[in-house]
Amino acid sequence: MIARFAGLAGPAIVAMLSIAAAPLSPAPSAHAPASPSSASAARGAEIYEAKCGACHSLDQNRIGPKHRGVFGRKAGAVPDFHYTDALKKSGIVWNAKTLDTWLQSPVKMVPGTAMGFQLRSAQERADVIAYLKQQSGK
Repeated sequence: MIARFAGLAGPAIVAMLSIAAAPLSPAPSAHAPASPSSASAARGAEIYEAKCGACHSLDQNRIGPKHRGVFGRKAGAVPDFHYTDALKKSGIVWNAKTLDTWLQSPVKMVPGTAMGFQLRSAQERADVIAYLKQQSGK
């Protein structure tokens, strides 16, 4: 390869070889959780409205509890919402990791909970979590 670039000055060859040798970022896996840097609160707002909005809202209890301020809140702690005993006794404090696990399979995380909806896409979970974090002022 160096012979092809024999007419180039030394620094140009070094720069070209450095670029060629630079590691490529791996393609995101469908099974791996989305990285926080790839999460989008804007996309999360759209997904939240489309997939969560029938039961939840940021500021009002509906079929499910309101979500504004969810980050750092103990599960089962929204006033004036009737939770299952299982969720109230779970001891969960909501953060990115607990929300990701919850959204993958609420009934697996807390057997006896009333929520059965799952967000299977790691990217959608990351986006919704970024949105909820933003709306919690975190």
